[in-house]
Amino acid sequence: MMVMVPMRAALGFAAIVLASSLEIEAHAQDASPWQRDAHSAVRLLAGSRSGAVLLGGIAFQLEPGWKTYWRTPGDSGVPPRFDFSKSENIEAVTVLWPAPMKFDDGAGGHSLGYQHQVVLPLRIVAKNADKPVTLRVDIHYAVCEKLCIPVEANAELAIASVASTEDSALFAALDTVPKPANVGDPNPVTILDVKREGKSTVLVDVAVPDARKVNLFVEGPTPDWALPVPKLLEHSPPGVKRFAFQLDGVPPGVNPEGAALKLTLVGSERPYEFNVNLN
Repeated sequence: MMVMVPMRAALGFAAIVLASSLEIEAHAQDASPWQRDAHSAVRLLAGSRSGAVLLGGIAFQLEPGWKTYWRTPGDSGVPPRFDFSKSENIEAVTVLWPAPMKFDDGAGGHSLGYQHQVVLPLRIVAKNADKPVTLRVDIHYAVCEKLCIPVEANAELAIASVASTEDSALFAALDTVPKPANVGDPNPVTILDVKREGKSTVLVDVAVPDARKVNLFVEGPTPDWALPVPKLLEHSPPGVKRFAFQLDGVPPGVNPEGAALKLTLVGSERPYEFNVNLN
């Protein structure tokens, strides 16, 4: 049996289908396709575009039990590396790092990184705000369970959306990036003091108002520093958690006196990042 559809209804239906397909296409352009391997997947996210400074992200998904690493992997591990040099109309890309988790590395130490899923926000500066922007990245990272497996991936994404469907995910990721702080700031959890004990030990006192768990991570001024993960001491002053780390992993021939250290404090509240000079 043939059913006659009025022309106005047919045109209306076609318009709805076209609008829906355009909406799906627009949403799809806010994220690149997932690049998958056996234990992980990675893709690019684009935030809303307005002006020369843009927000993007690199999203990772990890199989249960697997992890990948922070910019400083801890006592073992491989930090991710990103190459954005093939991008178009991009002046600079800055990777922002959410606060990591701490894992036993199976060798008596700890590694630092992420499980399940994580979004690394990107601060992208366009060369010309009025021209199209295409972000391309070659990614080298490792996924680890008991053994580590190197992974290489590449992704490409044009950043064009006036209002991106990925904005909420990107802003949520930004909230997990440690905020800049100074020693002694009146934050819920804060660093009170950083001092040397002898030539090779550094003590860090953290003010903690209750029994909540906190972690402290330390980085040197350049990537060739490999400082150990600070350890929480059993005996600390009242209301204080005292961490200690040794000045191991300082590059040969480098005097650590006055070195600029980055301390990341992670607790149940917002994470914070402190830049201090070693005295």
